[in-house]
Amino acid sequence: MTISPLVKGSKPTAVENSSATNITVAVKKRNPTIEDFKFRDGLPTAEELPDSDDKPVEKEWSRRFPPAKEFRSELQELVSGLLKTILLDIWRDRTNWIFGLDLGFYYDPDQPAIAPDGFLSLGVEEVDDECLRSSYVLWDEKVIPLFALEIVSRTPGKEHTKKFQIYQSTGILYYLVYAPLRKRKAKFQLYKLIDGEYVLQSDGKNPYWMPEIGLAIGAEKQTYRNREREWLFWYDENHVRYPTPAERAEAEASLAKAASERADIEAQRAKIESERAKAESKRADIATAAQVATEQKNNVLRQRLRELGIDPDSIN
Repeated sequence: MTISPLVKGSKPTAVENSSATNITVAVKKRNPTIEDFKFRDGLPTAEELPDSDDKPVEKEWSRRFPPAKEFRSELQELVSGLLKTILLDIWRDRTNWIFGLDLGFYYDPDQPAIAPDGFLSLGVEEVDDECLRSSYVLWDEKVIPLFALEIVSRTPGKEHTKKFQIYQSTGILYYLVYAPLRKRKAKFQLYKLIDGEYVLQSDGKNPYWMPEIGLAIGAEKQTYRNREREWLFWYDENHVRYPTPAERAEAEASLAKAASERADIEAQRAKIESERAKAESKRADIATAAQVATEQKNNVLRQRLRELGIDPDSIN
């Protein structure tokens, strides 16, 4: 297939051919949009294409479109999985997004699928099928992902060559290459598609705010799954890190415990006040009883004096 994201009204002045992707891009004056992809009719749907589990359905397309075959390390799986876990928590009320993990991404009907370590699409339709998506097919979804993630393992996997060109030509706005095992160069390299070409935005410095997504992404040392190391996280516009679901649950439990302790203290204070009020009431009753007893005694004495012919009022 040929993709030609031309600016309307302009004439092509240069053509660049990528042997890695078999995509021709003419006059890179703007970022590609889905309207630039002139997909021919009769292309297979997601149900007719091999999925990312290397279990193609029994269709003729299975022979023409081999599934993506890439092996992932445990670290790649955990790092990208953590990002999705946090998204599922902070976007739990949204349904118009997908964060694919090792999901087959069909970007060109003439090329095999690739499997990014992670990619994010917004504005996609919710899938009603209980099996959800078996792959992400661009000509079905008609939504170009906004973000792609590649995590470099011990052996680089063309993150800066073939995949770089594919994501750039496809029009993915942000591309993050994260190399956690790198010692000398920056581990965190985030690119943004500007005028059809990736431009490095962050060479180690992070978090980086992505307004089109409404999130920032960065790396910091934290403990996750009992492993203390550097992990990728999502942040808000002020670079405040979004917690993991476990952290949020722990924080909520701490708040609930503090609220319960405050309630206990208030209950104890109320009990003390109640006991104090009872004691005051009892002391008042005793004082009243003593006063009554004294008055009764005085009345008896006054009456006795009168019987003796003595005026009690004349006695000091």
